[in-house]
Amino acid sequence: MSTKPVEAHEESSAEQQAKTKVATHFDVVIAGGGLSGALMAQSLASLRNAQGKSLSIAIVEATAVKQNIAQTFDDRVLALAHGTAAYLERLHVWSELAPDATAITDIHISDRGHYGKARISAKEHNVNALGYVIEMVLIGKSLVNALKTHTNISWFCPDKIAEITWQKEQVHLTLESAEKLTSTLLIGCDGGHSSCRKKANIQNSFFDYQQSAVIANISTEKFHQNLAFERFTESGPLAMLPLSKGRCSLVWSLTPEKAEQINQLDDNSFAQALTEAFGQWLGKITHVGKRSTYPLVLVKANEQVFHRMALVGNASHTIHPIAGQGFNLGVRDVQSLAELIKQAFLNNEDIGQFSLLNNYANERDIDQNQVINLTDSLVTLFSNQHCPLVAGRNIGLKAMNYLSPLQNVFVEKTMGYK
Repeated sequence: MSTKPVEAHEESSAEQQAKTKVATHFDVVIAGGGLSGALMAQSLASLRNAQGKSLSIAIVEATAVKQNIAQTFDDRVLALAHGTAAYLERLHVWSELAPDATAITDIHISDRGHYGKARISAKEHNVNALGYVIEMVLIGKSLVNALKTHTNISWFCPDKIAEITWQKEQVHLTLESAEKLTSTLLIGCDGGHSSCRKKANIQNSFFDYQQSAVIANISTEKFHQNLAFERFTESGPLAMLPLSKGRCSLVWSLTPEKAEQINQLDDNSFAQALTEAFGQWLGKITHVGKRSTYPLVLVKANEQVFHRMALVGNASHTIHPIAGQGFNLGVRDVQSLAELIKQAFLNNEDIGQFSLLNNYANERDIDQNQVINLTDSLVTLFSNQHCPLVAGRNIGLKAMNYLSPLQNVFVEKTMGYK
């Protein structure tokens, strides 16, 4: 029997490597290479200062996105606001997306079982489309392909941030692979369960809507003619968005119990239940694609920024899908932060300075609160069956239908313009 003493702790090779490895410095490290992270990188990649220097950018992504795009971007569908499409065009990625994007030329809003209806037309607002509908994976593919053309972007994937140390002049990062990075600015684009947010001990506000969204791509007897439907039912809002190949994208908000019951139905029974809730606007439901369900909650970070760090997209806020504003709100986060970084970089200023981050937080707080209040109010108002509220909301729908100023305010916000 060996009498060799047991060492208190023998360092593993990974621990030794982490201690001795020299950190690589980047101007910007983006945590997360999903839609928000990739869009953030594309927004910054072409910037040049007065001396012609570009930003050095690192993207840390948990999946092998460069090798398998579908692993990171699934086949869910997104509604892109008019302003979002315009921004993607400025970033030179819209031309690749446009052939697969389905325009929303009209929106029909109705309250099931009641008289209130509103119609919104792109022509009346002097645009070709109020927005567009496209699969998430196609947006991700377009962004990743665009990023491959930039030599100032480095990918660390699959990898994750294991440790963050905030120092006065820079942020120190240790990745799970033992890579060490330093950065002037860290941008958290790492989703609703943001590791950056948690490591900075930023708390968030949370509200459970007690609803679940059932999503699926479906085919209908009648062609959608580029109409988007927002139908309010007793269980929650039901959206049918026009999609390519004559299909529609369904987002059906239900109580968790009802969603579970609905998902247990076979396709024919599901189609019948959907027709009962949605009506005969598009005739019979002829095909039901793969169904997915996720809980609907409101999450908002109590702080948008930390020392040399900003939160973007779902890392900062997750909202109800009513009116399709979630991704578009994140796009405006990207726009705002990219513009502030651009101005600082052009002037050879510190892109991680407190004043820049403070300006970002102030700018985004207004827009985020407006959209959150809008979506939250719509969910509350149209999920309530009290007679005075039913009457009031139907009067409101009629008013929006006939009063241009009221409709203009609503459309301007939902199209992605402040």
